[in-house]
Amino acid sequence: MTTLAPAAPQGTSPRSRSAARPSATPASARPIPTWWRDASICAAWGLGVFVVALWVMNGGITGVTTTAGVLTETGRLTGLLASYLLLLQVFLMARVPFVEQAFGQDRLTRIHRVVGFSSFTLMLAHIGFILLGYAADSPLGLWGTIVDVTLNDPGMLLAVAGTVALCMVVATSARAARRKLRYESWHLIHLYAYLGVGLALPHQLWTGRDFLASPLATTFWWSLYAVVALTVIVFRVGLPLVRTQRAGLRVTTVELERPGTVSVTMSGRGAHRLHAQAGQFFQWRFLDGPGSSRANPYSLSAAPRLNARGETELRLTAAMIGDGSQRLATLRPGTRVLVEGPYGRMHPGAATQRKSLLLGAGIGIAPMRALLEALPGGPGDITLVQRHRNDADLVLDTEIEHLAQMRGAAYFVLAGHRVPGRDSWLPQQYAEVSDADALLRVCPDVLDRDVYVCGAPGWMASVETALRELGVPSEQIHIEHFTS
Repeated sequence: MTTLAPAAPQGTSPRSRSAARPSATPASARPIPTWWRDASICAAWGLGVFVVALWVMNGGITGVTTTAGVLTETGRLTGLLASYLLLLQVFLMARVPFVEQAFGQDRLTRIHRVVGFSSFTLMLAHIGFILLGYAADSPLGLWGTIVDVTLNDPGMLLAVAGTVALCMVVATSARAARRKLRYESWHLIHLYAYLGVGLALPHQLWTGRDFLASPLATTFWWSLYAVVALTVIVFRVGLPLVRTQRAGLRVTTVELERPGTVSVTMSGRGAHRLHAQAGQFFQWRFLDGPGSSRANPYSLSAAPRLNARGETELRLTAAMIGDGSQRLATLRPGTRVLVEGPYGRMHPGAATQRKSLLLGAGIGIAPMRALLEALPGGPGDITLVQRHRNDADLVLDTEIEHLAQMRGAAYFVLAGHRVPGRDSWLPQQYAEVSDADALLRVCPDVLDRDVYVCGAPGWMASVETALRELGVPSEQIHIEHFTS
């Protein structure tokens, strides 16, 4: 096949729920201020430079006159930078609204990963250089110095425990290990990063020369730890509790879309205060018994709307592939819902262009369906591509076809297994077409559009590679991962 033409879904029939669910009028998007990201980057780099400046002010340069001095001062500097990056990593985990909205979940995930592995590497370097520096000036030798420092320095045993916790977090964050863990297990282990930071704190504040060298240094580090701790308490605990209480969300309906895929609709009189936009995601907790303490990320599959009772209605659609998602099918109407969010830049407010291209694979079509409903634009301004392997993966297609007709949007359905032998977003019947050329055939003016992508990580990577090959600017590409 040499051409790609718009196609309506095959082998489907309209469902009564779809016909009864009217399309919401596209709401005015709330643009994201561009200076938020620039201000965050400047602040992060500025604090890092100030950390180095404090090291210099407290004798970092003058102490490198001997071999022991070089090792010790290098250990001091790497320890300070490791501490700062570790705090920055925790700050990135805190989901501060303006930071999360400025960068988006996908970019924050990448930054979080780089900062995390950098801080861990610097921490190991700190331990090695400090011990070698102390050993060079001690008659105990290296192993004697290690035992002496560990057992006799205040807070060192706690620091060792903190290091073990951080090692566990880093080990399970490696891509190979991450793929073997359930999301719930990975998320629980990831929380040990907080424990690692907390256990390292006494060692740094009791014995760290750079923490005690001057009132300025002491004030800076105490303030930095306090601000990060307060940020976590406010935005990971306090704000979600307040938003949940004000929203008053409860389950209203649970519907099986296809075997293995379920949609859950919730409503609450205060849900409009969540200020959710189509395509964003929440961390959801359903208070229905065992397992309710674990949060799972699901995107909105429909634009927020008012129901007949005057309550704001939210809907998610999920594939039942894990313990958390399998529980969704058993939820009962009236079940109370706890939420964290909304998160992500997969929404109309992230748009930079008038036109949009939406690409969704499998259950990743859920936020694309919501965006199709809510993005501004007239006929011809929106193109949607739904990628699926087989009929079992084809979900929300009737709703999407109906919305596409109402909005004058182009709708493509590409079915089949991926092209063998290459990393491609295309099905195998289009093996003779390059990934980039396929995008041009679907959407010739892709360079002038915002592109929203959601699906399996490998599939999204293939789409992103094709987009960059075509020269689509980074600020026009919106991709979300749920693993930070």
